[in-house]
Amino acid sequence: MPIRTRDIRGQFILLGTGTSVGVPALGCDCPVCTSGEERNQRLRSAALVGLPDGNLLIDTPPDLRTQLLRAGVGIVHAVVYTHAHADHLFGLDDLRLFPFYLGGPVPLYCEPSVEATIRQTFAYAFDDRPATHAGAVPKLDLRSISTDPFSLLGAPIVPLRFEHGPRFEVLGFRIGDLAYCTDVSAVPEETWSRLEGLEVLILDALRFKPHPTHLCLEEAIEVARRVQARKTYFTHLSHDFDYHETNSRLPKGMELAYDGLTLRLPL
Repeated sequence: MPIRTRDIRGQFILLGTGTSVGVPALGCDCPVCTSGEERNQRLRSAALVGLPDGNLLIDTPPDLRTQLLRAGVGIVHAVVYTHAHADHLFGLDDLRLFPFYLGGPVPLYCEPSVEATIRQTFAYAFDDRPATHAGAVPKLDLRSISTDPFSLLGAPIVPLRFEHGPRFEVLGFRIGDLAYCTDVSAVPEETWSRLEGLEVLILDALRFKPHPTHLCLEEAIEVARRVQARKTYFTHLSHDFDYHETNSRLPKGMELAYDGLTLRLPL
């Protein structure tokens, strides 16, 4: 079967930059949700990375099919997971076509706690009984990771430990001189050294007011100032933020991200 896709090698694409409910939020008539401004339209957070040996997807949100179609990308060679919350996981079934293209299961790289949630939530994908027909379930190959660096699709991947509230931990990922850090409420001391020398920091900034499980904008700005990346983009954004109005007030070198933002990957 011919694959309709485009070459994204050397690119880091933000497929979605929204919070768990997306923007516009259902039923909301606030100025941002009703603005019609394209950069205020935010699907659930995920990223796609064009590495030397294939396309790496970070998380599988519920909007995944729409996101990949918008990006013009028809194949994913591997997936890494930040964590197993619904807005980062529940599009996993949209991987179903890729085993046909890959000639085998899709490799999923995640921590053991994420694997346990995947196996429970998508139990049908791991049923020992023969499938009723080809493509009935996604074929998956779960591979365990920790905070130890590893190589994937021809590039070094450095996992980054973050807190996501008082009782939950997640991973971010550094690829070359770019770090993707979503769903962050605090940066553990051991992580700071892995954020040194960044060209690009992509960082959680949920809303204006403090939140128990995410950085608010003021907190995110303070983290960005300490990291001192050449450029910082804020993601996992709620409907608090009008794209243009908020950007006009951010410090130099910091901007809101938006769906479809494509960055050069500094490998």
